[in-house]
Amino acid sequence: MSKSLNKKTHFGFETINEKEKAGRVQGVFNSVSSKYDMMNDVMSLGVHRIWKDMMIDWLAPRVDQKLLDVAGGTGDIAFKFLERSGFGHATVLDLTSSMLTEGRSRAEAKQMANQMKWVVGDAMNLPFEDNIFDVYTISFGIRNVTRPQEALKEAYRVLKPGGRIMVLEFSQIPVPLGQWFYDRYSFNLIPKMGEIIANDRSSYQYLVESIRKFPDQDIFLGMIESAGFENVKYRNLTLGIACLHSGWKI
Repeated sequence: MSKSLNKKTHFGFETINEKEKAGRVQGVFNSVSSKYDMMNDVMSLGVHRIWKDMMIDWLAPRVDQKLLDVAGGTGDIAFKFLERSGFGHATVLDLTSSMLTEGRSRAEAKQMANQMKWVVGDAMNLPFEDNIFDVYTISFGIRNVTRPQEALKEAYRVLKPGGRIMVLEFSQIPVPLGQWFYDRYSFNLIPKMGEIIANDRSSYQYLVESIRKFPDQDIFLGMIESAGFENVKYRNLTLGIACLHSGWKI
């Protein structure tokens, strides 16, 4: 146990002990929860909504499916999933209770509260039995997990045989010049937007840095396969600024 507590990981570009990361990530999202959805619109010029729609298009939800949306925050993916399926159930899990509070309010306003469950929990230690969900999603959250490989193994555990994982995450533009321009935008403008809109520059500085520390498309594909998933594929979105990874528990 003591060895694992002394392991190092990254928090943006900073190297910290693994035991510190979850608390620091939680602090980031507690700080930005009330402005989170607005900042997503501003940072991406609304494109994140198109990416999420593309995620749901590829998932093609069906009636009565059970979704687990991890790092689900205010419920964007869960709402889209339920609206597209016609009827089903979504469990939204997040480390940050204030994000879930925002999501629960949205569910009540949409009259969808009876189809949703909101759970505070850790992606690396899901509080669910084996083989109970049809679909597992995580959207812009896995790069914040201390040990992403453990989260992927947990996803495999809680999915039913025939279940599907889909991960939407920021990634790398395969064209160096395109990546250079995107880096200039990310590092120079996004923290400033966070300062102006959310009164929190440091949290958005971390979010930008965390994107650069996350594995690229092919490395992450291999991580999903290592967790046991098969037929793993990915699709780049907007030149690779974001990426969708899909896999199946066969």
